Amino acid sequence: MISSFDLEKLGPLFQDFYTLTGIHISLFSEKYEEIFPYPKELPFFCQLIRTDPTAGSRCKSCDREACRIAAKKHRIYFYRCHAGLMEACTPIFMGEMIVGYIIVGNIFTYQSHQEGWTIISSLCQNYQIDMDALHQACMERPILTEEYVLAACHILEAIASYLCNERLAILKKEDLHTRIDEYIFQNLTGDLSVPALCRQFSIGKTYLYEITNSTYGIGVAEHIRNLRIKKAKELLTEHRDWTIGQIAAACGFQDYNYFISTFKKNTGYSPKQYQKNTP
Repeated sequence: MISSFDLEKLGPLFQDFYTLTGIHISLFSEKYEEIFPYPKELPFFCQLIRTDPTAGSRCKSCDREACRIAAKKHRIYFYRCHAGLMEACTPIFMGEMIVGYIIVGNIFTYQSHQEGWTIISSLCQNYQIDMDALHQACMERPILTEEYVLAACHILEAIASYLCNERLAILKKEDLHTRIDEYIFQNLTGDLSVPALCRQFSIGKTYLYEITNSTYGIGVAEHIRNLRIKKAKELLTEHRDWTIGQIAAACGFQDYNYFISTFKKNTGYSPKQYQKNTP
């Protein structure tokens, strides 16, 4: 794990969220491992689902897939789990690095209990579950409106930012993920190809891809391009007397035309247009 969390301070925060919303909330590591759920016990509906090994495995798969998609989107991701309940996942960023995820779930957002049960029973019909008990658990789930869930998720995003701002999430500096990220930041104008990074850290390509996809939510090449474009934005506003060629070179773009096209694809503007429209 590339970060540690102050669970002593995090606990009351999650408790307050649950008290206000009634929605189960859980912290996951950047490797999609559950670290801290609140409450510790899942709602009875989800406990029943997980009595079937296949269904329990799909619950974990849903969590992992949600984290991967949220990481790629770089924002909160809403989805229905395999059993038909609404959930949401938001990545926790420290700078450009993903250090964990928060998932809220087990949310019943159907118009009525009967509508929800019709869909849920169809999705769960092949699981070895006590369907009478599941029906009862379904009928006992509180119906929450989409507006209510959206408001709760706005609080969720604020919690994700708060974790880093208040240093409840702390990077472990000795970790390989962190060392790779620091090396990239310090060498944007150098050779950051996959072979070069593998040589620098004495690791294989497959392991590098696993690290970067887990840490950034995107491939290493795309992450490096994004950092170079971010640097270019800074230089365009800080050094207005520099030529576009000078800025491209200072960000590690050796091909002037490639820099122009990449910058426009990323921002929607050419470097000159961006500079003109930025105070």
